[in-house]
Amino acid sequence: MGVLTGRTALVTGASRGIGRGIAERLGRDGARVAVHYGRNETAAKETVTAIEAAGGSAFTIGVELGVPGDAEALWEEFDRHADGLDILVNNAGIGNTRPIEEIEEREYDKVFAVNVKAPFFILKHGMGRLRDGGRVINISSGLARTAVMPDNMAYAMTKGALDVFSRDLSKVLGRRGITVNSVAPGIIDTDNTAELLHGSAEGWAKAAAISALGGVGSPADVADVVAFLASDGGRWVTGSWVDATGGSLT
Repeated sequence: MGVLTGRTALVTGASRGIGRGIAERLGRDGARVAVHYGRNETAAKETVTAIEAAGGSAFTIGVELGVPGDAEALWEEFDRHADGLDILVNNAGIGNTRPIEEIEEREYDKVFAVNVKAPFFILKHGMGRLRDGGRVINISSGLARTAVMPDNMAYAMTKGALDVFSRDLSKVLGRRGITVNSVAPGIIDTDNTAELLHGSAEGWAKAAAISALGGVGSPADVADVVAFLASDGGRWVTGSWVDATGGSLT
């Protein structure tokens, strides 16, 4: 039996990239996984299929985040499939790669709505569903602590806010034995990263050079860190910011 057998997990933004890697790993570890997606239902169903093919159990939840009532709608969908939650991974997020001179207010508001406001209210409305001894894992970014990509300033600011949220929420939920942590990836090999680097060999080489380990990470590299925090082995880690950048901050 897997280390998470009998537990239910919700991973937001799990249709592709890091979120999919996390969902698949938690599924392999035995958790029943709620695969959240915003718009790409086909990709979310592919994630479910992959989890089931590996012997796990999963279902989809389709709710757009960053709009009024998103958290309530998400939990309404969740309640149709499960009666409680053990592991919540706030992974869904959007980026913004425009310099401060060019970013528009509506763009700024959107990235904060998805990356900060949505996780906050998902927790507000979900704390009653989260079982004692549970886990909350917020996916942050190494950009919250380095200026290596200043054109990602607005995005990095959202992740800094998410880190504060994790730290303070750990005090709120700690009395129930619920741990809350941030996991901060560096540059990870995903579709979004490929677009950011324009698919060029030079771009990938520069990204790899940032890491002390000399490479670009994979979704599985982040998922393994999340899986540890979600397991019993992570029971005494809370209020922490976990560097999963491959040494990009050294």
